[in-house]
Amino acid sequence: MTVSHSGKPVIDVDGLGIFYRLQQRRRVSIKKVLLGGGFRRDAPLLWALRDVSFRCHEGEILGVIGPNGAGKSTLCLALSQILTPDEGEVAVSGEVSTLLSLGAGFNRDLSGRENIYLNAAFLGISRAEIEGKMQEIIEFSELGEFIDQPIRFYSSGMKSRLGFSVAASLEPEILILDEVLSVGDHAFQQKSRRRLQGMMDRSRVIVLVSHSVEFLRELCTHALWLEKGRVRGFGAAKEVLDGYLAASTTEPVQE
Repeated sequence: MTVSHSGKPVIDVDGLGIFYRLQQRRRVSIKKVLLGGGFRRDAPLLWALRDVSFRCHEGEILGVIGPNGAGKSTLCLALSQILTPDEGEVAVSGEVSTLLSLGAGFNRDLSGRENIYLNAAFLGISRAEIEGKMQEIIEFSELGEFIDQPIRFYSSGMKSRLGFSVAASLEPEILILDEVLSVGDHAFQQKSRRRLQGMMDRSRVIVLVSHSVEFLRELCTHALWLEKGRVRGFGAAKEVLDGYLAASTTEPVQE
């Protein structure tokens, strides 16, 4: 199932395959590892992705859905050029901003304010740029006086809210988000979605990974359905998501 589109794609994935070698249970000495004998080349392979192909054009919002272990996060890492394909090719035309984990890179001994600078650097935002947006970030996070307290006193929800507030200051060309909108209470989630919509309006292509069919249905133009590392459906969002929902209610759960 494909959707025709004219013009050069912003994201072009052709036959993508990425595997991991399964760890060996037997003990291996450090000497053997250093001498190159610690890892067997015939160790079993786990293909996280295999024969994955799709294209995204300017103005599209791609939702990626599938059960746990389908390869969704691995795909994000490949699109972000963090992982190199073992098979096939990934071509991305433009600067990529990736948010895979809210608050990644936070230092628990630094204050929320200090961690804004740290997290911004992790996301590739300059100090000068973040200083101009500092007050906006703090107000959006709704952390109040906690902003000057060490992160170790924050709940996981507070850290996620701060992480999203920093990420929301991005002005991305190609934006990749992996399960980042389960942040805070309902009111904060709605505010986060409105901010995300503004980010989308300024981006050429958006890739959203989520388990929420309704969320993807609301925002996406296209959808990619992954299962066991392979493409089970790709095309117009409504068609793919309807197919995914139908399958999830009729097929037995895979343990």
